[in-house]
Order: sequence, then structure tokens, then C-alpha cells
Amino acid sequence: MPKKQAKSNYTADRGIPGAFEGETVTRRRFMVGSAHATGAIATSAFLLPALGFALGPIFEEHEQRWQAVGGVDDFPNDSYVPKTITIADNIGQTGKSTVYIRKRNPQIDTEPLPKGFEDEQFVAISTRCMHLGCPVKFVSAAERFICPCHGGVYNFRGEVDGGPPVRPLDRFYTRVRNGQLEVGPRFSVNSELDRFSPRDPGEPLDGVGQYLYPSRPSIRKLDSPED
Repeated sequence: MPKKQAKSNYTADRGIPGAFEGETVTRRRFMVGSAHATGAIATSAFLLPALGFALGPIFEEHEQRWQAVGGVDDFPNDSYVPKTITIADNIGQTGKSTVYIRKRNPQIDTEPLPKGFEDEQFVAISTRCMHLGCPVKFVSAAERFICPCHGGVYNFRGEVDGGPPVRPLDRFYTRVRNGQLEVGPRFSVNSELDRFSPRDPGEPLDGVGQYLYPSRPSIRKLDSPED
């Protein structure tokens, strides 16, 4: 069987019309490659900043400080008191939010407290709806948290009572220092009120949900109120 002759690297040897002596890449291939490279650069100019904007907060480290919200006798165990706290510093009113606080009631709060938080005496509930993040309001006459945007309804403990929310309202860690109640970092709960590091609205935590929506790597979970 005759040996196959190797193809020359030079366009002139391959008989390509218009080829120059010593040319190894045709002008057509060069122009096509240039067009592809230009398109890739233009796409990157739009795509990379968008990805950075979307993924940047996932790795941004944010630790919410403990804040005093009032004396321990300011909060009943049969209703909520709204308090304003700072969620993010240095951005004015935009970084503030309302939290509803009450004293724990053994007849209502029957779920066991996790290790390290056995002495927790208060319940602090977030006003961020777990559907799309709209603000909810506690209606004392109905003993419900109501979201006016999309009809989300939560019961007295913040558990889903109706509408589209995928999990109970988030909560905040609490502790008592020098007779003052302090509110700390936020945490999320599933339908059993088991605690998880914070998740975004629309992310369920029951069943496989806790694995489909893992916590951000920059968020540190508290092991005790001293953290």
C-alpha cells in the first residue's frame, strides 16, 4: 500500500488561489478566526460584569452585629412588638428593617431549642416574606403575619398558613445583656422550625430543598449567642 503523502503547511503548495509564498494560514481562515475572537471579546465584555454582579454577593462576607432593642420587660409573650434594626451598615434607611419580637411562651413555642441556645428567652421574627421578599405585617386582631403583595399568610409563630410562601418566616438570634434584649444574625427555619443558616426567599428547606439550596460559603453559622 503506497504511503500517503503528507499535506504541505503552505497554502501555495496546496494550490489555493491567491496564496502568497510562505503563507500557512489562508486569509479566509484568518478573517473567520478574527471575527470569532472579536465576538468572544464583545460577549465577555457584557457577560463577565453581569456574572460578577450576580455571583459576587454569594462570596461577600457579611456578619450582622448584635443590637440592643429594649429592656427584657418591654416584650409580652402573647403579642409582638415591632423594632427597627440595622441589617446593613453605611447605607442609611435602606439598610434598616423591622423585626417583630415577643417573649417565648412554653404553651406556644413547643419546639426544642438547639444546643447552645437552651436559654434563649425571646422570639424575633423577620418581616421578609419567604415568597419574593416583600415586607409582611403582623395583624394583632387576626394573630397573623400578612403579606399584602401576593397574599402570603403566616400564623402566630410565623409558619405558613396560606398563599405562595415556601417556608416559615426567618428569625433572628436573641440574647440578654445587662437587662437589655439584643438581636443578632438572621437564620432560616423549615416547617419543623429546625434552624438553618440564612437562605433567600423562594428557597424551601424541607426534604431535598435544604440540599438544592445550600447556604452561602461566606456565612458563618452560630454555635452559641457568644459567637
